[in-house]
Amino acid sequence: MPPVLTNGEAKDALSVAAELTIVVVVSGKDRTDIDKITNIAAAVQQRAEIVSVSEGEAKRIAHVTGRSSFPLVFVKGDCIGGPEEFERLNASGTLEEWLKPHKYDLIVIGGGSGGLAAAKEAARLGKKVACLDYVQPSTQGTTWGLGGTCVNVGCIPKKLMHQTAILGHAIKDAKEYGWEIPEGEIKLSWEKMKTAVQDHIGSLNWGYRVQLREKQVTYLNAYGTFSGSHEVQAKNKKGKVETITADRFLISTGLRPRIPDLPGAKECCISSDDLFSLPYNPGKTLCIGASYVSLECAGFLKGIGLDVTVMVRSILLRGFDQDMAARIGKHMEAEGIRFLRSAIPKSFEKLAEPADGKAGRIGVTFDIVREDGTTETLVEEFETVLIAIGRDAVTDAVQLEKIGVRRAKNGKVVGRHEQSITVPYVYAIGDVLEGCPELTPVAIQAGKVLMRRLYTGNGEMTEYDQIPTTVFTPLEYGCCGLSEEAAFEYYGEENIDVFHNVFLPLEYTVAHRMDADHCYCKLICHNKDDNRVVGYHILTPNAGEVTQGFAIALKLGGRKADFDRLIGIHPTVAENFTTLTILKSEQKELQASGC
Repeated sequence: MPPVLTNGEAKDALSVAAELTIVVVVSGKDRTDIDKITNIAAAVQQRAEIVSVSEGEAKRIAHVTGRSSFPLVFVKGDCIGGPEEFERLNASGTLEEWLKPHKYDLIVIGGGSGGLAAAKEAARLGKKVACLDYVQPSTQGTTWGLGGTCVNVGCIPKKLMHQTAILGHAIKDAKEYGWEIPEGEIKLSWEKMKTAVQDHIGSLNWGYRVQLREKQVTYLNAYGTFSGSHEVQAKNKKGKVETITADRFLISTGLRPRIPDLPGAKECCISSDDLFSLPYNPGKTLCIGASYVSLECAGFLKGIGLDVTVMVRSILLRGFDQDMAARIGKHMEAEGIRFLRSAIPKSFEKLAEPADGKAGRIGVTFDIVREDGTTETLVEEFETVLIAIGRDAVTDAVQLEKIGVRRAKNGKVVGRHEQSITVPYVYAIGDVLEGCPELTPVAIQAGKVLMRRLYTGNGEMTEYDQIPTTVFTPLEYGCCGLSEEAAFEYYGEENIDVFHNVFLPLEYTVAHRMDADHCYCKLICHNKDDNRVVGYHILTPNAGEVTQGFAIALKLGGRKADFDRLIGIHPTVAENFTTLTILKSEQKELQASGC
C-alpha cells in the first residue's frame, strides 16, 4: 500500500496522528528510512500516512512528544519513536497485537482523582473506556470507596478535621468577642465528627459512580494486572477474573503509606489510611515522621484537645522552604505539640487492645541522639501511633514488568512527559509518575490534558511548574514557586533578593491569639531579571485561599514592582504582599504593624 504525503502544521500533524492508524511525521527534505517504515506498515496490512512539517513546527512536535529526531512514527495516536523503534515493535510481535481490534480504546487502572478525570474526559471525546479500581486493605484492614486517596483518606477528611480544630479555637475566641459561652468543659465527640466526615465521603463515592455511569464509562471494582501486551486481568473481591483488552492504558494507581520493617509496626501502628475512620478517639498520639501528612495530622489532633507528640529523625518538611518549615515547627511547639527530634523508632509493643470505644496502649522503644552526640534508648507509652514517614507507588502487583514498562527504584513509572519511556501505549499520571508533583490537582489536570492531547491531537501540555500548594498545619503554609534553597542553587545566592515581613491578622487582635507572633510572608525575587518573583511563601490562617489567587502572578512572570503597584484589600493578610520593603539580607528586626 503506497504512502500518502501531505503537508501540514504541527497541530494538523498531531490531529492526523490521533485519527489514523499509522502516521509518519517528517521534517525538511530528509526522507531517510521512509521506505522501511512504509514496508513494515504494508506487511501488517496498513497504510502509512506521511505528514511533512516545517522545521519550526517540528520543534513544537518534538516538545510535545519528548523526542528530538525525525521522522517520528505514530501508531493509533501514540508516538513510538523513529524507524528503529518501529522495526523493533514489529519484530517483537507487539505491533501486530496492537493493531488488532480491542474491547476498549482506553483502560484506566486506578480510580483516584486523576484516573477518574481522565476516564471521563476520554469518554466525553467519544472513546470506549473502562476504569478499574480496587483498594487493598491497609495493615489495619481499612478500605474505602471509589475516588482514591484524596477523597477518602487524604485531602478531604484532612481538611474537614482541620476545620474541626479551627472551630474549637473559634469557640475560645468567641468569648473575647463578647459571646457568652456556657461554663464548663466543651468537648468534641470523635464519633460524631468521624461519622459526619465519612457521610460526606460516602456521598462523594456515590457521586463518582454516577458520573462514570452517565459518561458511559465501564467501572470495574477489580484489581487490574497485565497478562499480555494489550491485555489486563481484572480480579474482583470474590476472586472472579475477567480478561479485557485495550489499545491504550493509563496507570493512575497512586501511593500508599510506607510502614517500616520494625518489630510490631504493622500490628500496632496506624497510618493516614486508618485515622479518618478510626472507630475510637485516638487519645494520646505519637505521630512518626516529618512529612506534611504527619504535621497536618498532629496539628488537628492537638486542635481537638489531644496530647500529641511528633517524632522526627531530621528536618521538617523536606523539599519545602526550610525557613518556613522551621517557623511551622516553632508555632506547633508553641501550640503545645511536643517534638522528639533526632529520634528513631526501634520497636512497638501492644500493651492493651482498643476496647469499648477507647484506644489501646502501645509501648514505643526509640533511640534519641542528644546534642553531645550520645545516643539514648527510651521507652514511652502512647494510646495511638500514627506512622507518616513517606508513601510508596502502588505498582508492584500491576505486573508492569510483564510488558516491559520501566519503573524507577521507587516503583514509579519513568516517562517522557506522561508516556512510558519503554512502552508507548502505556501512560501514567499523578503520584505514580516519576518526577511529577504529588498533588491531587496536578493529577486531575494531567489526566484531562493528556486525554485531549491523545484523542484530538491539540498539542496541549500540562505545566508542571509554578504549582501552588498549601500545608494545612494549625497555621497554614501556602507557597508557589521556588524555596530559598532552590532559588539560591538555581540562580546563585547573590542573584536573589528576599523581601519579607511579619504581620498581625486583625481577627487575632481581639482574641489575643498566640498565633499572632508567627504569621509571616516573603517574596523570593531574581534580581538579574527585573526582580521577577520566583517564590511566594506565607504562614497565615486561610493560606490556601490567599495563595491560589497570587499564584497567577507567578505563572504570568510577575515582578516585585507588580506587587508593589497593586493596591491591597484592607484589612486582610493578603495585602501584606503589596507593602513588602524589608530585605532579608539586611537582617532587620521584623515587627508587625496594624491599622
